[in-house]
Order: sequence, then structure tokens, then C-alpha cells
Amino acid sequence: MGNFYQNGVITTLHNLTRRPLKELEDELVRFAKRRPMSLVLPSLFSELEGPALGPILDELTKVPYLGEIVIGLDRADKEQFKYACEYFGRLPQHHRILWNDGPRLRAIDQMLADKGLAPTEMGKGRNVWYCYGYILASGRAKAIALHDCDIVTYTRELLARLIYPVANPNFNYQFCKGYYSRIADGKLNGRACRLLVTPLLKSLQKMCGYNEYLEFMDSFRYALAGEFSMRVDVLNDLRIPSDWGLEIGVISEMYRNYATNRICQVDIADTYDHKHQDLSADNPQGGLSRMSTDIIKAVVRKLATQGHVFSPEQFRTLKATYYRSALDFIEAYYNDALINGLTLDRHKEEKAVELFAENIMRAGEVFLSNPMETPFMPSWNRVVSAIPDIFDHIYEAVEADNREVLGKG
Repeated sequence: MGNFYQNGVITTLHNLTRRPLKELEDELVRFAKRRPMSLVLPSLFSELEGPALGPILDELTKVPYLGEIVIGLDRADKEQFKYACEYFGRLPQHHRILWNDGPRLRAIDQMLADKGLAPTEMGKGRNVWYCYGYILASGRAKAIALHDCDIVTYTRELLARLIYPVANPNFNYQFCKGYYSRIADGKLNGRACRLLVTPLLKSLQKMCGYNEYLEFMDSFRYALAGEFSMRVDVLNDLRIPSDWGLEIGVISEMYRNYATNRICQVDIADTYDHKHQDLSADNPQGGLSRMSTDIIKAVVRKLATQGHVFSPEQFRTLKATYYRSALDFIEAYYNDALINGLTLDRHKEEKAVELFAENIMRAGEVFLSNPMETPFMPSWNRVVSAIPDIFDHIYEAVEADNREVLGKG
């Protein structure tokens, strides 16, 4: 059950009354007349064969207010792209698939690379970046939402609540972050947020003293949620990280570009479950190990841009401070799980904290050895400045790919 507290520097929109979905959707249909809406779905081809995406599409076919759905498709050959076009063909809304591995979009990628503007790392960030480029190129939307394709507990109420704050013309929000409790199958999930992000931010606050950015980040109830919405104007100047610090990087960009009263978070689901990342303790380049290192680097880089100086000694202090704080959080989460009849394995929790603490040092070594590392993809404003007709190229490539397979015009 939600509460009504506003105890951060951004507005929290709670789920206090379990308002009927039809009321929300009826309002969104009215809002769409003034503020057309689009949805972005970044997807691997493998997710078309998974358990979550089919039911998600079943829900999306019933959504009455979306004017456009943009699907970013990664790791697909030509036959798989054709299959994807048929798979998503049941969507009644205007929709387009970006075949990111196809020759037309690869040619655009090379055009950008020749200018030093192409994303250098494959992954969700690159997928989302190109989808945003197409959204700007199509000109169909004034408000957009994004969510993942592996949510096994998905209902269309999640989307309605997620996009409502930026779609409502009476609201002033430019950006909205979704949040939820990570409870599924009788377990308390969400280790990366519970055991890394929160104690890391608390520890940095102890070390750095009062800091507006850290307070801002700590106001988000689920900073690593992959669900967010925004006004389309936000996309022009948004620099998206290409590594696994995507979610942290996006909200850090919101802090850089907008006042806190233009940013909110909204409760979008009672339960939420999706594909879980392995801890990958023996593989620094995979799973939660890689994710945690990228998250730590993203926060440290942001603080460095504010003038904070980091040294090996400070990273050792941060590791020790974090470790003690995270262990205290394990105790709190264990007790919270117990009173609610949930399962929480304290041994696995402590193993995760030990790994995250080691990765503070690993992230520190990477940062100190290459402090000028810039994993951000360029803003679309910068790209347009270098290639004024880039949106024409993207739009024509996507339209040609989709038309070639299914004759869409």
C-alpha cells in the first residue's frame, strides 16, 4: 500500500485509491488530442521468443491513446527481422521497427562514425538512442514513454500511470520515472538498487557533505527502473550513456537540464518482475558485476564534473563506508521481508555486497586511469548540427525497411 509522503526534492505521485484503469485511459484519450503519445520498446530478438513479450503485446493492443509504437530490434538477421514484422503486426497502433542490424541503419551508423558521433558500444543505450532519433524524425509525438520487453507481470495500467504525468496538459512535468516494489514469487528482489545504489549514495553524502545532486538521486525510490516518460523536447539535448549506467545517466541528465519541480516519479505497479541478472562474481564484464561497476562510475563522473576530486585513498574510504552501510541495509531488508512473509537469503545478500564493495575499487581504478572517458552518446542537437538532414536519413531508412517486408507506407 502506498503512502502520501513527499520526502524528497522531486514530486512523488502515489497510487492511493486504485483508480479504475478506464478512467485513466479515458483521460489519456482526451490528452492525446493535444499531446500525441508514443511508446518506445527496446528489444532483443531473443525476447520475441521469451515468456514476457507476447502478453505485453496482448495488453498493448487494448491501449486506445497511443499514436505510435517504436520498436528497437537488436541482434536480428533478415529472416528474424521479417519474423519480427509479423510478430508485432498485430499492434493496431501505427508502429515501426528499427532493424538496427540491417544494412540501411548500419549505413547511417557509419555516416555517424565518420563524424565521430556513432555509439561505440552495442546495448540498450544505443538501441534507445536510435529509437529517440526516429521519434524526433517522425514528428508524431509530444510525449513518450519507454519500458522494457521482459516484464512478466505487465499490465497496461503500468503504461497508463507511467505516461500520465507528462501527457496531462495541466501538469508541468518534463520527465517522469516509474517506481514499484520489487516483490515476486515470495521474494524481495532488486539487489542492485537496494544493496548498491542506496548505500552508495548515503556513503557519498557522508564523504562529500551536503550535495544537491546526491540528494536529488536519493529522492528516487527506484533509480534503476527501466521505465520512464518525458516530453519529446527533452530528447533533443539528452545525452544517453552507452554502458550499463543508462538509468542513472538519464536521471543525472535530468538534474543537469531541468529544475526539480519539472521532474516526478510515479507508482506504476504493485508487483514487478522481469529477467534477473546473474551476480557474475567471476566475470567483471557480465551481469550485476559489470552493471555495478558502470553505475559507480556514472555517479563518480557526475560528482567529478561538479569539482569533486577523487583519489585512491578516497575510493578505499568509500568502499569501507559503503560496506558498513550496505550491511546495515541487509538487516533492515531482512526484517522487512520477514514481517511480510517474504524470503530473503542473507548469505546471498552479503555476497552481493562484498562484490559491489570490490567493484567500487575496480570502478575507481578505471576512473583514475581514464578520467576523460565519455561513455555518453551525443545529443541529437549535436548530431543535427553536424549532419543537418540526419532525421531524413533515419526516417527514410526505417520506412524503407518496414515497407520492404510488409508493404507499410
